[in-house]
Amino acid sequence: MPTEPDTHYDPSLGNKFIFVTGGVMSGLGKGITAASTGRLLKNAGFDVTAVKIDPYLNVDAGTMNPYQHGEVYVLKDGGEVDLDLGNYERFLDEDMTSDHNITTGKTYQHVIEKERAGDYLGKTVQIIPHVTDDIKRRVREAAAGTDVCIVEVGGTVGDIEGMPYLEALRQFAHEEPEENVLFVHVTLVPYSKNGEQKTKPTQHSVKEVRSIGLQPDVIVGRCDDPLERTTKEKIALFCDIPTEAVFSNPDVEDVYHVPLVVEDEGLDQYVLEHFGLDGEALPEGERANDWRRIVTTEKEGEVEVALVGKYDLEDAYMSIHESLKHAGFELGVDVNVHWVDADEMADYHAERLRGSDGVIVPGGFGMRGTEGKLEAVRYARENGIPFLGLCLGFQMAVVEYARNVLGLEGAHSAEMDPETPHPVIDILPEQYEVEDMGGTMRLGAHETEIEPDTLAHELYGDTSCTERHRHRYEVNPEYFDAFADEPLVFSGTAGNRMEVLELEGHPYFLGTQFHPEYKSRPGRPSPPFVGLLEAIIDRTDADAGDRAETEVTH
Repeated sequence: MPTEPDTHYDPSLGNKFIFVTGGVMSGLGKGITAASTGRLLKNAGFDVTAVKIDPYLNVDAGTMNPYQHGEVYVLKDGGEVDLDLGNYERFLDEDMTSDHNITTGKTYQHVIEKERAGDYLGKTVQIIPHVTDDIKRRVREAAAGTDVCIVEVGGTVGDIEGMPYLEALRQFAHEEPEENVLFVHVTLVPYSKNGEQKTKPTQHSVKEVRSIGLQPDVIVGRCDDPLERTTKEKIALFCDIPTEAVFSNPDVEDVYHVPLVVEDEGLDQYVLEHFGLDGEALPEGERANDWRRIVTTEKEGEVEVALVGKYDLEDAYMSIHESLKHAGFELGVDVNVHWVDADEMADYHAERLRGSDGVIVPGGFGMRGTEGKLEAVRYARENGIPFLGLCLGFQMAVVEYARNVLGLEGAHSAEMDPETPHPVIDILPEQYEVEDMGGTMRLGAHETEIEPDTLAHELYGDTSCTERHRHRYEVNPEYFDAFADEPLVFSGTAGNRMEVLELEGHPYFLGTQFHPEYKSRPGRPSPPFVGLLEAIIDRTDADAGDRAETEVTH
């Protein structure tokens, strides 16, 4: 993992806040820009945290369709949040909590509950000051105990739902010393047909920001290529900031290269000087540089991994993609992930998986695609293909084995088929009386006991691990005896909950009820993902050796 320098920041200087807004269009990558800046500030010796503001009315992201917002990311305290929190955790290598995600639903719910309790003493409850005060309180509480807090405002400036947050930030800047607040505005700089970088969208976006009462201190231009000097000068002139405060964030091959671009542009140094922290930062020669080494190490090969899911959207499985990338950094290989439609798997069976070196069946909810996932599990099990099942993928591995090896015809999860004669996956008895659906959900970090001398023990190097969960159904205790003498063993448990399974005699067949992808980081990859790639590499090398031996023989 990246070596973290000891901070020597003087806390008497107070918290520093970087507020990041976006203009022109959504999805520009302002979160990655912010996280990359934070990574460099951490390298310089500062304790950095982040807050993501999501202006939607949902209290959290738990009920959101992945097609709209990508994956639901789970924090250690069980918070179900926007996937941008995952980026902050990966870049900063810090564990966030639910307090680091502010939503309109969460804010309004709290204000209304206070009003109902009479806490406002009969006052008329309004957006200003009650909602804006609550927003400011949440930001300050999330920043407590750190040196720098990066606050990303989701959406695009001008969105009506984001207005209370921008007003709260305007008030925040008014209340804090000027040297403690920095506004960064990320915009799109497109090309015209004749190849000219156009600044007009940025000008209009900044005009919108200024009409709200905010003046950007820094503008970051997202473009295919680095901004030309004349482009920076034009943006500076019309947006009333120094040319030195306009930075490029061009497209790069990998998001983990963005901190390198930001560093080359000098954005981190500009931030330090703005805050008066340049004298407090670690000298260049003492700053951690493991990040650059990790993300730029040359790869010596590539592997193909099939991800069998029901969402044709990479963001729906972002943490899995990133975990494979982290494992690839560790082992020096590129990982090519191709999505296989679980709905089609049931029709085309193994045809959809041929050419893959490994198979992952991810988590999910609902019936759609489960039969295809079962076919994928069967293919990997019967053909010795390295396999990793996550959450629902773990459960489907149990169901597939029960059906096709134990001979339990019609075995299934009670979630998918309440009438199944063999509910090998079911609600645990202690959950029967819980009427609130959310009350039965197992969320957040929980410890798993690992059996010695097992694959799981080899991967984690310990007899326990702590990983994050997001599920409701479990392996049914009534069927424990049916698996007792089988090659499929449960090597990780938590009381009467089965957490890890593996198949003896298989090159790599592992399932986890938990989601190990949520804790994976560059330089600290998730053990199950490293194990999967190691098994693929070993199998590929063995196949290559067999082919070479055959050629020599002939």
